Amino acid sequence: MCGSGAAGRFLDFKDDVREALENNRPVVALESTIIAHGMPYPENLKVAREVENIIRGYGVVPATIAVMGGKIKIGLSEEEFELLATSGEVIKASRRDLSIVLAKKLTAATTVAATMVAAHLAGIEVFVTGGIGGAHRGAEKTFDVSADLQELARTPVVVVCAGAKSILDLSLTLEYLETMGVPIIGFRTDEFPAFYCRESGLKVDYTVEDEIEAARIIKTKWDLGLKSAIVIANPIPEEYALSRTYVNRIVNRTILEAAKKGIKGKKLTPYLLSRINELSEGKCLAANIELVKNNARVGAKIATAIKM
Repeated sequence: MCGSGAAGRFLDFKDDVREALENNRPVVALESTIIAHGMPYPENLKVAREVENIIRGYGVVPATIAVMGGKIKIGLSEEEFELLATSGEVIKASRRDLSIVLAKKLTAATTVAATMVAAHLAGIEVFVTGGIGGAHRGAEKTFDVSADLQELARTPVVVVCAGAKSILDLSLTLEYLETMGVPIIGFRTDEFPAFYCRESGLKVDYTVEDEIEAARIIKTKWDLGLKSAIVIANPIPEEYALSRTYVNRIVNRTILEAAKKGIKGKKLTPYLLSRINELSEGKCLAANIELVKNNARVGAKIATAIKM
């Protein structure tokens, strides 16, 4: 059932999303931070539309999630997409922010963590994003760890991603997820992907070769009542991937710049991604776009297979 319980009064479903959920048809959730904070205009709007169209092309209903007017929007209109893409006053909302932005009727784009919360409340099983957050470099001293990791540990949603963002300490991120019991499954890969790069030098424990095998594991986990998410780590297509050496050189420079400027907290990741795009002369943005599209294809197929 979509939107059941007390939280249901905060959910506002787009008509096609509600109809699909009520008829047990596949739906894929999408975050909105990538639109408001992850990419520059007009690429953000173009990519958001393309990703939704890719998902529709597989007979699956996309549901981009955001907070507007005291409601969690489960699926957005064209006007709402435009607002997120062009307004400079959209808040970046994680789990801790949801009750506040709803009560104050603020406009907010949802992070991975907040989108997982909303998708689960809405009854959506599969969520597609670019890359998950994780432990930032130096987190063993700063405790700068994304709320995404806690959400992955407690919210039973399938998260299809190109691994974790390259700006992070991937080894610490995987250690945390292992401790919290979050399965990391490589989609046709035995190596944990690093967002712009296919390789990270870190292995995953399990792999699947197709969406049917992935769906069988997912349904088994749901039947067992295990509450964590499942991460489907889907590497960027080889023709769009960047080398680890090239990306690490740019990331290291950008992290040093951010530290000197005192940029931290919610502002850090958007700053790093924007600066990385500048230094790479658009190469990293192009890779980001292609990996999100690729995740949408895999997510749509998995959402379909779960319903079989």
